[in-house]
Amino acid sequence: MKLEIGAIVARTSYKCDLLFRIIGFNEDKTIAELAGEEMRLLADAPVEDLVQMNARQQDELRKAAQEKVESSYKLFRQDCFLLRQKREYLSTNGYEYDQSYFELPGRVLHVDGDPLYLNKCLDLYKRFGVPVYGIHMKEPEMPERVPFLLDEVRPDILVITGHDAYLKSKGLMSDINAYRHTKFFVRTVREIRRNNPHLDHLVIFAGACQSHFESLIKAGANFASSPARINIHALDPVYVVSKISLTSFMDRINVMDVLRNTLTGREGLGGVETTGFLRTGMPIKNYVDY
Repeated sequence: MKLEIGAIVARTSYKCDLLFRIIGFNEDKTIAELAGEEMRLLADAPVEDLVQMNARQQDELRKAAQEKVESSYKLFRQDCFLLRQKREYLSTNGYEYDQSYFELPGRVLHVDGDPLYLNKCLDLYKRFGVPVYGIHMKEPEMPERVPFLLDEVRPDILVITGHDAYLKSKGLMSDINAYRHTKFFVRTVREIRRNNPHLDHLVIFAGACQSHFESLIKAGANFASSPARINIHALDPVYVVSKISLTSFMDRINVMDVLRNTLTGREGLGGVETTGFLRTGMPIKNYVDY
């Protein structure tokens, strides 16, 4: 079967462990450019190494991936429930006052190099109740465009993500130029930190699969990928920043508290101690028109 752009495939040399979609070919169509369906990974592969996955095979792999997503979602919701109980206790002075209150979570600007991943992330933000503005943008455009977008949206939390990969043929793992898009993420973070230097005034998550973690943190990101240069899940940035958005501004967040409910964990994600953004207020007035 002839492979076309948009086809869902897997690599036989990796025992068909991940689903990819074909996003391009080289000139003689012997090498296909691939984007992970669940992982934020770009890869090249010989066409002869690829097999197109039928509907049943796709469903089996997606079902296994979805089970992991739902497990992380349940754990995250449990954490949110405990945090909400704590806020309710403090807001009502130990339940002394029977008073309704409202909450203002931290606002997120999510800039994503992949439009399909962006839509998946926006759906999860909605499930969590996190206010978000999402936009698709190619990674090379981010250093120039994101700082201006930041001035328009004025978020509390910024996500800069998309696709990335370490290319062994391009250099050593310590060389930032051996990565597909890390250099663009790093430049974007540096540009933003010129005018927003305080790590608790604007929280930044940056990176994708196999990104150069150390350079992103050094540039000024609060959280980044990937310490062990492994693939991260498409939804991992959402779990990280939603935890920050839904944690009180009076509380500091331990890094492991953020990472424990992600799908990748500390090998794929890391960061520095950060303050939450959620604020509570009261009272809630219900106006009745007469």
